[in-house]
Amino acid sequence: MSSDLLSIGRSGAKAARIALDVTAQNIANASTDGYVRRSASLSEVASTGYFGTSRDVSLSGVRVSQIQRNADAFRQSEVRRTGADTARADAEVSGLQNIEAAIEQSNAYSSVTDFMSALQQLKQNPTDTSLRASVLESARNMTGTFQIASQELDAVGNGLQFTANQGVTEVNRMAAELARTNLRLTRAADASSDQTTLLDQRDNLLQQISQYGDVATTFATDGSVQVRLGGSGGALLVDGGTATTLTATTASNGTMSFALGSAAVTLSGGSLAGQQQALSKLAQIHGDLDTLAGKIVTTVNTANAAGSDLDGNPGAAIFSGTTAASFTLVAANGRKIATAASGAAAGSRDTTNLDSLQSALNADDPAVAMDDIIFDISATVNGRKITRDALKTISDSAKTALAAQSGVDLDTEAVNLVRYQQAFQASGRVMQVATTLFDTLLNIR
Repeated sequence: MSSDLLSIGRSGAKAARIALDVTAQNIANASTDGYVRRSASLSEVASTGYFGTSRDVSLSGVRVSQIQRNADAFRQSEVRRTGADTARADAEVSGLQNIEAAIEQSNAYSSVTDFMSALQQLKQNPTDTSLRASVLESARNMTGTFQIASQELDAVGNGLQFTANQGVTEVNRMAAELARTNLRLTRAADASSDQTTLLDQRDNLLQQISQYGDVATTFATDGSVQVRLGGSGGALLVDGGTATTLTATTASNGTMSFALGSAAVTLSGGSLAGQQQALSKLAQIHGDLDTLAGKIVTTVNTANAAGSDLDGNPGAAIFSGTTAASFTLVAANGRKIATAASGAAAGSRDTTNLDSLQSALNADDPAVAMDDIIFDISATVNGRKITRDALKTISDSAKTALAAQSGVDLDTEAVNLVRYQQAFQASGRVMQVATTLFDTLLNIR
């Protein structure tokens, strides 16, 4: 006889104990992020009979063939992909909202309209020093709001760059940890508890990295993974036990680019891509604001130089600067505003040159240009919000599908506890019966 009741009962008790341990582990980690439910696969232990032909089978008990992770590679990939898209949209919207706030809260638009209104009021009495002082004060306020807007935009850019650099640091840290996990997976025994724990760690690291950039993965039979950053055509981030360092470069206009080693990386997902896109929009808005400031300086100074001020002198520069940050008022007082035509006497009430100044400003229409800048960023924010909300819905659906397949159901685990406990008790009863039978046989006289 190739097996006996004692060995069969012992194998059953051992298998039930392992299954109980797995169930207890599932219950203990039900709320642990990244944990994938395990299940014990049981199989019969059979051998050819001691007597008769090789086709005779003798059942010798049960064994745990493997500890399975109830994870679906496709669903995990979908969670990483949709999560990367959502993270990109979130980061971009956050950056764009800060840009919008920087422009709107500076009150640059209202300061431009106030300046143009002050010029219109001056036309009623060009020799009134209080009206001239009002024009100069509105001009000073306008330059101040442009400077504030420029400073706030710079602060937004610095914040986005800082956050992006932190993200790059995190990607490099997690990539190095994933490379170490790959090495440990190559040494782990198949279907062991160590291997399943390492696989959980691997998947968790992949999920975290995908929050910073879109990744493409290739899995080996031993569970190790090759990771490309920037999609399937991207450069290798992790290959076996080697992790390539991700670097970020900041251009003179504040935009950022990324590279793995010497290979440029184009990101379409993850928070790094969102911050990169927000920085690109920031550079465009900052450039538009600088262009507007420079145009106001050129238009006003050119028109003022063509006339005579209140003292009969040729008109001097009112503003200086070529960007919003350098946009400043240089006129000492309101008498420097050249309202009269060139060559007019001091104290002239002529408004020929003031009309020319207003006509030049109306042609450029800085108020409309400023409004266009505000509308541009506001429309972009609203559009990106709609995209973000749609992507979040898709991402939540993917997470729900994965959780239904790999998450821990406490009701199911409670049933398994009872089932495996009864199996353990039944196996103990088998060993008890076997002992009683042997004792009875030994006591036969």
